Amino acid sequence: MPLTPLHEVAIIGAGPGGIAAGVKLRAAGIDDFVVLERSDDVGGSWHENHYPGLGVDIPAIAYQYSFARNSKWSRMFPLGAEVKQYHADVARRFGIYERVRFGSTVEREEWDDDGRFWRLHLADGSEVTARYLISAVGAFVRPKADSGIAGQDSFKGKIQRPSSWDDDYDMTGKSVAVIGTGASAVQIIPAIAPQVRQLNVFQRTPVWSIPKPDFTVPPAMQRALGIPGVQPALHGSALVAIDLVLRAVIKSPGRVIHPVMDGFDAACLAGYRQYLKRVVTDSDTRAKLTPNFGILAKRPTMSNSYLRAYNRDNVSLITTPIDKITPTGVKTRDGALHKVDVIVLATGYEVFSDPETYRPGTVVGRNGFDLAKFYNEEGLQAYESVSVHGLPNRWTLVGPYSWTGSGWHAFVEMTAGHAVRAITESRRRGAVVCEIRKEAADAYHDQIYKQGESLRYYLADLNGHVPTYYRNSQGDSTYVRPSSFFEARRGNRKFPLDDYKFETPVAVEVSA
Repeated sequence: MPLTPLHEVAIIGAGPGGIAAGVKLRAAGIDDFVVLERSDDVGGSWHENHYPGLGVDIPAIAYQYSFARNSKWSRMFPLGAEVKQYHADVARRFGIYERVRFGSTVEREEWDDDGRFWRLHLADGSEVTARYLISAVGAFVRPKADSGIAGQDSFKGKIQRPSSWDDDYDMTGKSVAVIGTGASAVQIIPAIAPQVRQLNVFQRTPVWSIPKPDFTVPPAMQRALGIPGVQPALHGSALVAIDLVLRAVIKSPGRVIHPVMDGFDAACLAGYRQYLKRVVTDSDTRAKLTPNFGILAKRPTMSNSYLRAYNRDNVSLITTPIDKITPTGVKTRDGALHKVDVIVLATGYEVFSDPETYRPGTVVGRNGFDLAKFYNEEGLQAYESVSVHGLPNRWTLVGPYSWTGSGWHAFVEMTAGHAVRAITESRRRGAVVCEIRKEAADAYHDQIYKQGESLRYYLADLNGHVPTYYRNSQGDSTYVRPSSFFEARRGNRKFPLDDYKFETPVAVEVSA
């Protein structure tokens, strides 16, 4: 008989996805599970990140669980502390905290062919075993340890990172360099500009930063949002609108949609130039802040203060490429040395959609199947974005072609639902192995890749000159799912159960 693992289900990560998976397991009557979290509290990025200005960039009603809607958000776009508290409250309300092992970093996932379960090797040398495994690591897997800039370790001043911000360090009156102008930097720059003496922003690629319709939610509006059905209707309406756009892009022939994309980008750029004229006073700075790519080619940002920060006398935008970091500051290729007390490295994360994010030997499945080797040789792919042939009893909540244009919670709910449905069926059949069939996985990938033709045109052809994590190193747009949200939800809720192969203990013994 197969060996008995310590837990029936293990979840890696206690961020939004891990919490959703735990709630859905309990709703299905599966209570024997453990959540392995590398940090010391739940919330994922919302716990690890607490830098100045941190907040969500989509409305709160679209950034929450459908099973735990909150009508008491203080702002239309809440700040980080409130979002973190929301996740902690949900985890506490649904009894997830009692299942979390904090300070547990999973370094290697190894399928035990004999026992038919997963062995999870932790950084402290211990091991956790589980019959089923749900990876809820999230989209931004780990901060980039190396900025790619020579001399990073030689700097004698203070280095701040968005993912490990030192709140006790006072930057008042300091000279500060911010390297990078992505989503984190867009929030940090206007937040610290009023307190520092000098702020030098080193920009490689300008970012789209559009107005943010943010405001304090009045009590009357909170009461209205608390009426049953109001929030689902508002959120559903937004999803329908996004669906219509995605369907038009995906379903239309290239000869029709490609010229539309060209015109869309041109119109957006023309409008953005006019917007910049209204909010940025200096013409040279305005030119440096003007993108030469489409609004959807990189992650667009929303801010009412980022662009205006460059109107301050103590803020400078530097676009000359960086040569190296020195003990006293940042040296650019024109030979100028910009001396600073603090460097903020806002240089980004390793993202789930890049093959390089997956290290060889860290996820090893049946008969030595290596996920990193597979992704690098065959391209990123997974059945309904959650299941890979060769990795039995394992599902990932944020996998290849997963983001549907919705808030993160909406799609991790449906991918968690997929995993729980497969586990529930496996239990019903008395099986110990549940693995997606190769033919089903291949057919799904062929379909989804074909549907992504227009997205690849937009990201790799029309905007191929701009670096973006929407397009990976293989030239594929594996970040975005080329289907509508409702099509994705239906696929995860109603996938044919026979697309999986279930093995009972008797069958396992015979095959062994």
